[in-house]
Amino acid sequence: MSDHARDARRTQAVWGGEGGAFQDRATQVPVVHSVSFGYDDVETWRAVAVGEAPGHIYGRNSNPTVQVFEQKLRVLEAAEAVTSFATGMAAISNTLFALLSPGDRVVSIKDTYGGTNRLFATHLPRFGIGVTLCDTADVGGIERAIDGGLALLYLESPTNPTCKVLDIERLARRARRAGATVVVDNTFATPINQRPLELGADLVVHSATKYLGGHADALGGVLAGKAELVERVFAFREIDGATLHPEAAYLLLRGMKTLALRVERQNDNAFAIASHLREHPRVAQVFYPGLEDHPGHEIARRQMPGGFGGMLSFVLHGDFEAVARCLPRLRLAHRAANLGAVETVVAPPRTGSHVELSAAERAALGIPEALVRYSAGIEDVDDLIDDLDAALGAAGR
Repeated sequence: MSDHARDARRTQAVWGGEGGAFQDRATQVPVVHSVSFGYDDVETWRAVAVGEAPGHIYGRNSNPTVQVFEQKLRVLEAAEAVTSFATGMAAISNTLFALLSPGDRVVSIKDTYGGTNRLFATHLPRFGIGVTLCDTADVGGIERAIDGGLALLYLESPTNPTCKVLDIERLARRARRAGATVVVDNTFATPINQRPLELGADLVVHSATKYLGGHADALGGVLAGKAELVERVFAFREIDGATLHPEAAYLLLRGMKTLALRVERQNDNAFAIASHLREHPRVAQVFYPGLEDHPGHEIARRQMPGGFGGMLSFVLHGDFEAVARCLPRLRLAHRAANLGAVETVVAPPRTGSHVELSAAERAALGIPEALVRYSAGIEDVDDLIDDLDAALGAAGR
């Protein structure tokens, strides 16, 4: 008898959304490129168009390949409904603009991804939507902001790039008492490690480009959660036009079949690397929720039963020049603005996650210029550690 812990998500990643028969008995999801879908009689056409019968009308609205991708994510997140988008930022921006109106107020944290932060700092206020960004580590401050009245609470946990952890269940409970919608960006954790809907969130967003696809070859975004809310966002996306392409949906689907395998290896690799770097003389600080001295470790243990994730970040002694010396010496890492791929990917926020912000703005968010975001791949962990040691040693000399 194996001591391997049973987890339905491993099977869901492979089979979720794929229970029906595909065209010509295909075992893999066909890529349907057709923009339009024809009907022999107008009554059937009308019934599909108004949602009274299943089917597709026009590719901007829905597509058979995209629909299977959405259903797989619905199963993995245990959601009532799902809709997809051309990119992760399309998922976030469509959700915010579909659910908010002038005079509404959003409460969020300062540590969100740079593009999300730009939405909060620049774009939502232009439409008369109030935004309060709280210190991520101050849970009492976030709760006081919630108690001040809000339409929507937007959380990200773990955060990008400093891997802070929020108590989703506690904050969601407080926000829902205030009558607010709770949205959580689950990109870093993935549904393998964390399911925010089970913690009280109303909606979950992902940049599917990252871990869900896992191969850095397809852009996409996805929203999962309560059917009534997802339908409101879908109605906005239909007109906004930020539609996921069927070719991208196929690539994301193919990647998701190995999601559990990849994430479990990346969890292990990230933990081993974070533990090693914590003792490295050229590293000033390591951010990884799996480390026992991480401020959010106990919360992460409770709300991330699948693992602590494949993302970590670390701060080098010195300034950005230390980063500029170190990163080119890595042999087993892409220096690129991406994460969650099978290959290790590294990026400083200055050129990656928070490139839209100035150095002063990054400093105000608690992001040091000497920070490196490290997305652990599925390579042999000893090779990755040796690669880091060699690069850090050479950069120091």
